[in-house]
Amino acid sequence: MRAIPFLGGACALLWLTACEAPTSVSGIDETDEAISMSYHAPSTLNATLPELSDQLEAGTLSSTELTQAYLDRIAAIDRAGPGLQAILSLNSEAMAQAAASDARRAEGAVLGPLDGLPILLKDNIESLDAMPTTAGALALKDNMTGRDSPLVAGLRARGAVILGKTNLSQWANFRSNQSNSGWSALGGQVRSPHMLDRNPCGSSSGSGVATAASLAAASVGTETNGSIICPAQVNGIVGFKPTVGVISAEYIIPISPSQDTAGPMTKSVTGAALMMAAMTGSEGAYTAALSDTSLDGKRVGVLRFAQGSNPDIHRLFNAALEDLEKSGAQLVEIEAFSTDVDNFWGKALTVLQYEFKHSLNAYLANSPANIPVRNLAELIAFNEDNAETELALFGQDLFEASQALGDLSDPAYIEAREQIQSATRANGIDHLLSTYEVDVLVSPSGPVSPQVDLINGDVWPDWAGGGWLAAIAGYPHLSVPMGQVHGVPVGLSLIGAHQSDAILLSYGYAYEQKSQQRVEPAYLPTAEARPELKAASQPSTD
Repeated sequence: MRAIPFLGGACALLWLTACEAPTSVSGIDETDEAISMSYHAPSTLNATLPELSDQLEAGTLSSTELTQAYLDRIAAIDRAGPGLQAILSLNSEAMAQAAASDARRAEGAVLGPLDGLPILLKDNIESLDAMPTTAGALALKDNMTGRDSPLVAGLRARGAVILGKTNLSQWANFRSNQSNSGWSALGGQVRSPHMLDRNPCGSSSGSGVATAASLAAASVGTETNGSIICPAQVNGIVGFKPTVGVISAEYIIPISPSQDTAGPMTKSVTGAALMMAAMTGSEGAYTAALSDTSLDGKRVGVLRFAQGSNPDIHRLFNAALEDLEKSGAQLVEIEAFSTDVDNFWGKALTVLQYEFKHSLNAYLANSPANIPVRNLAELIAFNEDNAETELALFGQDLFEASQALGDLSDPAYIEAREQIQSATRANGIDHLLSTYEVDVLVSPSGPVSPQVDLINGDVWPDWAGGGWLAAIAGYPHLSVPMGQVHGVPVGLSLIGAHQSDAILLSYGYAYEQKSQQRVEPAYLPTAEARPELKAASQPSTD
């Protein structure tokens, strides 16, 4: 579903499109390399958000040229070519917004560093543009609200071009325990640009893929537990989940008011800081804090208990720790941690289910659009009536379990929320920071992404990372690329105290400047396109 058709003419702007001669990608089978290179982003579109901003400021690039080039690239590789399926809808006013930005620039009335930069929104975030906000669901295909969420209003006020909406794990991955990350009924399965059969992770999968594949200058994702950090790490980009409440969640299709937040997904930490400034209205607060010396003399808590079991991740994590030390940090090993809450994960899920029912009912009841469902019970019935489309791959057990619960005055909900928040705040992140006298906590951001499995749903390897602590606590969490395992990216997590967002970005910036581990997508069909893996999969000749 798209608000306007994809635009053709992938070679209309030769210097901006993939028609220019690409550079080689090492370690790829020659035939697969030739295919993947035709999808590789040209140097201009491959630039980071601040680099693009500088080009607009210098006059070497216009917003209309840039916006058209992104539309052409989306046409060339999102539905055609590798078929990333990262985009759900395009804004019919995007080119007009770009032209308005160029006019402002010509008059010397630039609204800020984001003026003229095309930005994509996850399709659970409302904008007043002529695009529905669907959560990837058939029930909301006509959810055209005509209102901006505050974060979009912030981007718009600073001149950003709202390019379109990204595909996602349907209902932000809160419909079933057997779900497929990156799948929605309206958008199909999102595919990783690094390795097309790998899980792009959810629920902000489309936003992560779109940013990595240079389909926009940046994107906005949302997270309840891992849905910014995981797709950022497996797609090899920067993802920032701010402290809950720093960015308004108004007019975003909800799961959990106590955990939901939007956040930037970009190619650089500076880009994330610029996006945060716009979405929060805090001009300069985030970019001013960035410094490549911010880690000097800081104590960094190393969450060894969260590093997982994969030796390749251990190797990259240890290399990242060396970079932190080279940046002036002092490492403090933290070998063990556990909560003292019985049935912690069951209670964590219970909190989400209670809050989901309450907040979704309120959202659906108050949507100004002409939609066929006004509460969760009606949504469950709608999906059953449209099971061939909606329930083709997995069911709606989380919906049904949530519907069976009471309201937010239920003592079971109140007790569970207090227990899990205490376990992750005062007795979790706060405890680790104070006990070990550290300024920030670090771990891998997650495991190496597995293959997409449309039969069994998500099947992840042994988990790595401590992001669940930050998610449930509502504390800030940043993922920065720390390398790749056989062509599949992984990230370094930095977790900070409540409201430490700006300094956490600065710590990540210092690490990023020292490590420089972002890798470009190779658009490989599968792991065996890499020669070392292809050779290993063949019979021995000895």
